[in-house]
Amino acid sequence: MSKLLPKGHKKLLNAWAFYDWANSVYNLTISSAVFPIFWGALTIVRNDQGDIVNDTVHFLGYDFNNDSLISYVTALAFLTVSIISPLLSGIADYVGNKKNFLKFFCYLGAISCIGLYWFNLEHLWFGLLCYFLALIGFWASLVFYNSYLPDIAFPEQQDAISAKGYSLGYIGSVILLIINLVMILKYDWFGFESEGVPTRLSFIMVGVWWIGFSQYTYYYLPKGNKKDVLTKAVVFNGFKELKMIWKALQNDIKLRRYLSAFFVYSMAVQTIMLIATYFGIEELDWGEQNATTGLIISILLIQLVAVLGAYLTSKASSKFGNIQTLIVINFIWIGICVYAYTITTPSEFYVTAAIVGLVMGGIQALSRSTYSKLLPEDAVDTASYFSFYDVSEKIGIVIGMFSYGIIAQVTGSVRYSILFLILFFVVGLVLLFRVPRTE
Repeated sequence: MSKLLPKGHKKLLNAWAFYDWANSVYNLTISSAVFPIFWGALTIVRNDQGDIVNDTVHFLGYDFNNDSLISYVTALAFLTVSIISPLLSGIADYVGNKKNFLKFFCYLGAISCIGLYWFNLEHLWFGLLCYFLALIGFWASLVFYNSYLPDIAFPEQQDAISAKGYSLGYIGSVILLIINLVMILKYDWFGFESEGVPTRLSFIMVGVWWIGFSQYTYYYLPKGNKKDVLTKAVVFNGFKELKMIWKALQNDIKLRRYLSAFFVYSMAVQTIMLIATYFGIEELDWGEQNATTGLIISILLIQLVAVLGAYLTSKASSKFGNIQTLIVINFIWIGICVYAYTITTPSEFYVTAAIVGLVMGGIQALSRSTYSKLLPEDAVDTASYFSFYDVSEKIGIVIGMFSYGIIAQVTGSVRYSILFLILFFVVGLVLLFRVPRTE
């Protein structure tokens, strides 16, 4: 039985924010750190000198470059999310049991993470299905999680409790990643013969952590505020809202041009964030250094520096303006891509990771706040505008990941994919310069 608390109650707010602590371990361990390393170890054959001999994976009767295959599955999962998100948004606003929807996608994602323990090349379809469903479970659960915010917090409380959720998510995910890192690197301490089993166990730990800690959230969250009977019109309400925003953008040149620029450069940003570890696995000469340690340290470095990047970007935007700051950040991203194309050593990768962290945190925070500032002053339904923003971002990820996968498949190297992403930043820059400048 859940415990009913009044709107704005401290325990209720903390319980809601605690779901970030529960689910953010997926984003760091599965999306960014351990799983990409595991996938590389599973699908890459190296000789005694450490050079790649074979990185081809046979799946569904076809041969794929290993990076291409995982990028296609990722893109397909994000495409699925971008299609079902408007449906789920419409349902979330009306049904009286949205906690059950939140639980369903939480458990789908967490159980799929646990399923990755049995990932092997003999049953590749099962492993990729678990990866696919874990991604959908994570992102779909966020639709219902976010929709709870106005139900449990008053407007003056929402910024603070939302920030607290992000902070809890960062702390929790880093704690579990460090535990996993120790377990993998010091496997003999725990009685394992190699790092293979503890690597797989980290997937189980993500699922158990996600399900276990989310129970505190479920205990206090209300079942849902039922507003209406769920009908066909309600289910497709999310798509109607997206269509409404699309029409509104035709009469708002400034917002339309900014959103076009964001759509293009965000493709590259999100793709780089998703493929960074895969690049580090295949393109660097780690020598005697443990690649797993180096790559996870790089991910942690990005996470830490991103906080500083968001702060510095906020200061810069207040002094020089949002659009001007975004233009400079896009130029920096182009420089990162050019430099990344040339790197071969771990130390160069660490430098790249540090710079990526600075501009990653900045561009994400500033892009969303810029969009918020450009919304029409008389806009009543801001949630619909942000739904449009989120769907745009996910479709951008789909295009970016498919582009990356195709280039890696054709060229056989992810290095050329990194170089190709410069094109997205250049187009994004051109579109940013076209956004009208007004005070």
